[in-house]
Amino acid sequence: MEGDGKMEDPRRTPQKPPALKKAIVKALRKSALKGLFKPKPRLPADVVRQAGSLLLCIDSDRDQVGAKHAEQMAETNKLIWEMKSILYGSDESEPAAEACAQLTQEFFREDTFRLLIVCLPKLDLEARKDATQIVANLQRQQVQSRLIACRYLEANLDLMDHLVSGYNDPSVALHYGGMLRECIRHQSIARYILESEYMKNFFDYIQLPNFDVAADAAATFKELLTRHKSTVTEFFSGNYNWFFAEFNSKLLESTNYITRRQAIRLLGDILLERSNTPVMVRYVSSMDNLRILMNLFRESSKNIQLDAFHVFKLFAANKNKPPEIVNILVANRNKLLRFLSAFKLDKEDEQFEADKAEVIREIAELELIDAAH
Repeated sequence: MEGDGKMEDPRRTPQKPPALKKAIVKALRKSALKGLFKPKPRLPADVVRQAGSLLLCIDSDRDQVGAKHAEQMAETNKLIWEMKSILYGSDESEPAAEACAQLTQEFFREDTFRLLIVCLPKLDLEARKDATQIVANLQRQQVQSRLIACRYLEANLDLMDHLVSGYNDPSVALHYGGMLRECIRHQSIARYILESEYMKNFFDYIQLPNFDVAADAAATFKELLTRHKSTVTEFFSGNYNWFFAEFNSKLLESTNYITRRQAIRLLGDILLERSNTPVMVRYVSSMDNLRILMNLFRESSKNIQLDAFHVFKLFAANKNKPPEIVNILVANRNKLLRFLSAFKLDKEDEQFEADKAEVIREIAELELIDAAH
């Protein structure tokens, strides 16, 4: 080749023009400076205090319009999201135990918990979702090995009234319902609601025309009646008569299929729970209860029939059946045996077949005992 005789190495990186090199260096310096002066993340306690101050302003703001209000709402949403991030962590990092403890302690000390619940209807949808998750997480947070949320709620039981009453407002019912179920993880809080007049309201909430709200109320109702065994047993001991009168007439005999199905399944869960044996014995000694169960066998839904069977078998298995129960079973013996013999499940179930055979035997023997007398 002509020139100096040197061959150009094709692997060498072409040199950048001087102007481009300067631009790159300038951009790198700017980026470094930006990182150097980036504001430090706020401490958990500061986040809670700032959120509490803004919630207080929002709660007292009657106009709820204008640029200032919009700015407050935007900052509140940001702080609520920040609190959730501290408690749950992010894609890049797990939550820090110390940060969670600080946030939890400040949250209850400054009464931010109350403000968050009271102001919930004024927040936007995403902030409501974040707030619901915050409340759920706080019920599990321990500070010095103690669940301080429980102690706080015990001293502020009126907040439970607020949450239960939320079922009357479809716009916040699902958020308040989710919070309520987390709060009744604490036995003392569940006991408060069980012993309150609100238990009677649940029979109406479960039948609300809004399907999602009704289903959420049913989920809370079930949680109240199944989570804390000893407390539930105490509740039934003092409230058996009115509770099952309402349960039978409003739920088991409801005209709504979903309501009937949920009710019969819940009834089975209640009566088959070992700690509720006294309740079960009392329930299966009632002629009216047996009549309702036998009517449920007439349902076209196999799911309802199956759940009704699991309760009906308790009537048949009772070794101390009252005479009126025996008489009903004997009077309907042929219909019951025909129904049970033809009752099959879509999938083979050995336990169901064994239970069914035992019920058939019990009813057949009743007939023989009755004939002997």
